[in-house]
Amino acid sequence: MRRLYTRKSMSEYDPRLVGPTCLYLASKAEESTVQARLLVYYIKKIYSDDKHRYEIKDILEMEMKILEALNYYLVVFHPYRSLPQFLQDAGMNDISMTQLTWGLVNDTYKMDLILIHPPHLIALACIYTASVYREKDKTAWFEELRVDMNVVKNIAMEILDFYESHRLITDERVAAAFNKLKP
Repeated sequence: MRRLYTRKSMSEYDPRLVGPTCLYLASKAEESTVQARLLVYYIKKIYSDDKHRYEIKDILEMEMKILEALNYYLVVFHPYRSLPQFLQDAGMNDISMTQLTWGLVNDTYKMDLILIHPPHLIALACIYTASVYREKDKTAWFEELRVDMNVVKNIAMEILDFYESHRLITDERVAAAFNKLKP
């Protein structure tokens, strides 16, 4: 749904129809199909108003519009794939660092990072953020990777901005991390 609305307007595609259609399409893509008729049945059962009165044909028509808008490309690569190898290479694969970094990756799904940045850079930004948070100097390891550290730091800043705006970690820790991220 997020990917669709990065390309199309909400006035062009009604979110009340796009939501269930994306659910239907995702279930098909993950090979655990939910039948369109069951989806329509439960929508009608949950919502009694006319704004949610869709038929099977509406879902199927919207499915085709969504597929066209996404250029029939449904594959999404996730930061989880590269994370364990990066942690091992960095020597940070102890349970506490793994949990912290994994939690940071989980939280990135509440943002639009996955739509903007390659997944391996998101994973690296989460490792970077965790290393700064736990005060582990991994500068040499990051230099060996030969990645654009400005991009990694910008992603890390976006993650910290998210936490700051949602107050999920203390102000002191956010301030300390911000200070360490400054060039």
